[in-house]
Amino acid sequence: MLLLIIVMLVFASVLLVFAGSMGRERAPSMEARIQDFRARAGAEVEDEIDLNVPFAERVIKPGVEGLARAVSSILPASVLSDIQKQLVMSGAPMKLNTYVTFWVASFASLSGLGLLMFVALPADLLLQKLAMVFIFTLIGWIFPRMWLKGKVKARQKLVTKALPDALDLITTCVEAGLGLDAALARVAEKSEGPFAVELTHMLRDVAMGKLRRDALTELGERIGVEELTNFISSIIQAEQLGVGIAQVLRVQSDQMRMRRRQRAEKTAHEAPIKMIFPLVLFIFPAFLMVILGPAMIRISTSLL
Repeated sequence: MLLLIIVMLVFASVLLVFAGSMGRERAPSMEARIQDFRARAGAEVEDEIDLNVPFAERVIKPGVEGLARAVSSILPASVLSDIQKQLVMSGAPMKLNTYVTFWVASFASLSGLGLLMFVALPADLLLQKLAMVFIFTLIGWIFPRMWLKGKVKARQKLVTKALPDALDLITTCVEAGLGLDAALARVAEKSEGPFAVELTHMLRDVAMGKLRRDALTELGERIGVEELTNFISSIIQAEQLGVGIAQVLRVQSDQMRMRRRQRAEKTAHEAPIKMIFPLVLFIFPAFLMVILGPAMIRISTSLL
């Protein structure tokens, strides 16, 4: 009886070991099926989420981005770098791919308009139609670049206008005992416009660990104003040579005010020359009509 019990226990132990090994062998396949099911369920959920996205986000935007990347690959690297630099100097109104898309859309739309007018106009006006197609194509090609350059010049004009007052405030703060970074922070806090925004950006870079001379150099490159570049170069040289910052700031402030006065005088001297064109085109013809009109009427009536 005891022998039978021992045999049954051994047999049961073998069965348990065999069942455990079979379970371990089947577990990976079961786990693989579970993972496959989860992956398919996740794919179905992602497909449902994609269908809920608007058509413009799912189709039009990727297509436009692909077109922009294709055009960017065709354009020379120098042109793309120049465009990127101008975008930064203009305050980054859009990304590089967005600007390239805008450029392509402008060129394609105006060229298509020129071709449409070429087809719509009579056939005997061949030279006029070719000239119109050429003009519309040229406008579509140069308009985005002119728009971007206009944005850059407008921003630089605002910076040039705000620079003398900002430099006076920096000089006053430094002479009162503040450090240069604290003075720049006070100017960024009290001022408005693109110069204050760029000063805030520069101070943020310095706070994140960038060297101040590198941050100031990048500030000058982002704005592109010659007067600001000279001011930054003077500050960097003063730090390297150990010259007092307050004295350098005072000299730069005096020069900045003198340049502002010279620009005002230059604008005042240019005013008479600029007034010649509206005088000749609009005012003189009206004067001639008022003065010579009655005389011409009398002469014509006397001759008749």
